[in-house]
Amino acid sequence: MSTHIVDSLSLGKIVQIRERLFKVAATGKRVCRLESGDPSFEPPPHVIEAIAAAARAGKTHYVPNAGIPELRAALADKARTENRIPVASAENVFVTHGAMHALFSTFHVLLDEGDEVIIPDPMWTEVAENIRLARGRTVAVPLRYEDDYEYDPAAIEARITPRTRAIFVNTPHNPTGAVLSPETITAIVDIARRHDLWIVSDEAYEHVVYGPWTHHSVASLAGDWAERVLSIFSFSKSHAMAGLRVGAVIAHGGLLTERLQKVLRCSINGVSSVAQWGALAALQGDSSHHGVMLAEYAVRRDALLSALQGIDGVRVFAPRGTFFAWIELEPQLFERLGVATTDDISELLCQAGVGNTPGDAFGAGSVHSMRFSFSCERMMVIDGAAILRKVLQGG
Repeated sequence: MSTHIVDSLSLGKIVQIRERLFKVAATGKRVCRLESGDPSFEPPPHVIEAIAAAARAGKTHYVPNAGIPELRAALADKARTENRIPVASAENVFVTHGAMHALFSTFHVLLDEGDEVIIPDPMWTEVAENIRLARGRTVAVPLRYEDDYEYDPAAIEARITPRTRAIFVNTPHNPTGAVLSPETITAIVDIARRHDLWIVSDEAYEHVVYGPWTHHSVASLAGDWAERVLSIFSFSKSHAMAGLRVGAVIAHGGLLTERLQKVLRCSINGVSSVAQWGALAALQGDSSHHGVMLAEYAVRRDALLSALQGIDGVRVFAPRGTFFAWIELEPQLFERLGVATTDDISELLCQAGVGNTPGDAFGAGSVHSMRFSFSCERMMVIDGAAILRKVLQGG
């Protein structure tokens, strides 16, 4: 009997760790949620008011499958002016149930069974899972601490085969916090052009970038290859709207846009109507919350990095974007703690009430790495960082 495709998917280590933390919290111990990627902020007031106003006005019925026209037009305008992506019209914009659904839809319209997608390793778990769910195959390109986790164009090209369909790009990068330079992006586009490949660009963390680094949309640097770039965006991180589930994918005409309409109809038949009106307000209203959130994330980042620095056996990468800190663990750390695996360290931290995610949740090449989030409120990060340092020092 053949294995069903869904049986090959994981339930996710983050979910498993969350469950362990709930059990620890049930004993009365305080838990610091350094495993979660949910911003602690609330959506801006004008977003909440727009949602309430839409509900009061009776805008609670079925909406157009690809999104309300007003939001699609605003997203197209934002992509042109802010991201410098050449979007012909609002018809190229498809509103999705968060960026995860954008990934699901994109890979389902792009891939035939057995098609390969080149992805970085480590990479957010659900990217690979959605490729598999679309009956594609992942081909991993290892990212290295020594190279600041830069996505190496030469390594990408070396992994291209006749079955390669697309190159997946994520900048800022979850889980490492790396931000790709314009030169690297341009080199990746050149590879895609030479080999007639698509690029899927996940830009969910576009507004969480720390100076002097800046975010560059792949399609903005793609020139004549921009129509072969599928750009994915999210309101979850930029506007603290994670639970409202609004994302978008920008595609440039042809067969894929027809397929996207079909996948959207069959999977969700339209994103929540009131959430879309909230997303429209997020784009059209005051955007000062971007700077406020980023400044607070920088404070939390510095507190976490300060606690991690100087621990024997821990190599720390200072994130240039996102709200994640990525560390690599060396043999002397395992010896000092008397453990054999990163999962053992994860369990020690869970027992101490500190959320965490072992690196192999993001790829087979990261068994000696861990990710910590600083998206939770400031005191939780500070307290969690102090416990984290104590545990890793063997205290």
